[in-house]
Amino acid sequence: QAQLVESGGGLVQAGGSLRLSCAASGRTFSRYAIGWLRQAPGKEREFVAAISERGAYTNYADSVKGRFTISRDNAKNTVYLQMNNLKPEDTAVYYCAAVRQMYNSQRVEAYNYWGQGTQVAVSS
Repeated sequence: QAQLVESGGGLVQAGGSLRLSCAASGRTFSRYAIGWLRQAPGKEREFVAAISERGAYTNYADSVKGRFTISRDNAKNTVYLQMNNLKPEDTAVYYCAAVRQMYNSQRVEAYNYWGQGTQVAVSS
């Protein structure tokens, strides 16, 4: 249930863009809010963005607000993270994860299911 697989990571120059995808399986996908979280080497995992079950509400970390956009297509069981104007500080492994309560989306420990992660590297 709620199996998640990320894709779309890679190496990009500062100022460039990447689009991450999170493909989910399971009949209950639309019952979960979905978040993107990231972990840089030597740092703790941190919240990046989240989207509510029906896509009506979104939340972003201050560090990515205005640059990243999260969206979802429940008919395709897929969540996206469009990342524009990337900075070297965005370098990290990016994970998508499912959480039952949108109000807990900023809490890393609240997420129930996790993908395997995809590497994003931004060069200066």
